[in-house]
Amino acid sequence: MITDRTDRTDRTDRTDPAAIARRIVQRRDQLGLSEGMLAYRANMAPAYLRQLLRTGPEFDPPAFVRLATALGTTWPQLLTGRNPDAPPGQPDAAASRPLLLHLTEPQCWELLGTHGVGRIGLPVGPAPVVLPVNYAVDARTVVYRTAPHGAAAPAEGSPASFQVDRIDDHRSLGWSVLILGEAHHIDDPAEQQRLSTLPGATPWAGGSRPLWVRIRPAEVTGRRIGTG
Repeated sequence: MITDRTDRTDRTDRTDPAAIARRIVQRRDQLGLSEGMLAYRANMAPAYLRQLLRTGPEFDPPAFVRLATALGTTWPQLLTGRNPDAPPGQPDAAASRPLLLHLTEPQCWELLGTHGVGRIGLPVGPAPVVLPVNYAVDARTVVYRTAPHGAAAPAEGSPASFQVDRIDDHRSLGWSVLILGEAHHIDDPAEQQRLSTLPGATPWAGGSRPLWVRIRPAEVTGRRIGTG
């Protein structure tokens, strides 16, 4: 039911001239532009700008594209009010009656799946470093490949954390899984060859990344934000 209601809201916002005009004015004010300055940037008369805001994008679609460019944004963003490149955790509205649910360890591994992208946290001085890596799951451990002297290359046996999450900004829903344990190098060529056949084992970053790292968990915890 939440999805259906959200879809209807999206369709309404995309065709409601008042909602689009409101986003244009908000963005204009955010940039400190007057009506005349915005019209000048978009190569149109102020009177024509006011007419566009009253009539909506169907009246002159190219003019709205010029407005988006003048405002330093994109037409899809003005249309929906959402920035696809924004960091997660910036919802339009909070979920109805949000609940914080603790996940069991089997549920955590189920959410991690067989592979994906997570964040490795390592105790690199003067402060910890957290980096994205694509990973594979192997027998209740997490493995990934990196460059031997790269930022994501831990010392043998060093403490490490590994975190994966999925966020639905629009509905303020999501989950997060955190693994605390130790990082170990995988030096056996036969084991490296076996791991290379796992889904997600090839590093997205490319280049030479021969060092295999295995995170052996000491603790696996997870949380989910849901609705009641």
